[in-house]
Amino acid sequence: MSWTSEKVEKLKSLWAKGHTASQIAEMLGDTTRNAVIGKAHRLNLEARAPSKQSSAPKSRENKQFKRSPAPMSRKAKFQSILLDKNFEAENPKSLEELTEDTCKWPIGHPNEEKFYFCGRKPEGDFPYCKLHVLYAFQPKNQKEDDLDNEIPEFIEKKVKTAS
Repeated sequence: MSWTSEKVEKLKSLWAKGHTASQIAEMLGDTTRNAVIGKAHRLNLEARAPSKQSSAPKSRENKQFKRSPAPMSRKAKFQSILLDKNFEAENPKSLEELTEDTCKWPIGHPNEEKFYFCGRKPEGDFPYCKLHVLYAFQPKNQKEDDLDNEIPEFIEKKVKTAS
């Protein structure tokens, strides 16, 4: 499509009246919405003339409408806990020093000289501390977002206090 002077003038007038780019493209025929937007930009037309829809007075009912917050996904819950960073300090332990009262999360690689286990107090029936439970039990995909029954109680409490 080529922009004739007639089409350019019609574009300018329709743009000034507040028609959308899609409506203008339909009225001009033989053009697309994107072509209209591009030409309007090259012509340095007003950034956006007020549309017919926005000139209608808005009702107060719409302003008072409040959306309920979307439920938090499991992944979002875990990430909010990770942002907290209020975890007790690590208490490095060797394999021989591990007990039922120590976190068994490995730090480093077993072949490294500085390899150790976390050593913090484990959370509930888990073998890991709060921080490492978060790492160990992250959801694999969106289907698991609905499975709230696997989330440890301390995470649920943390999420409720963060809200």
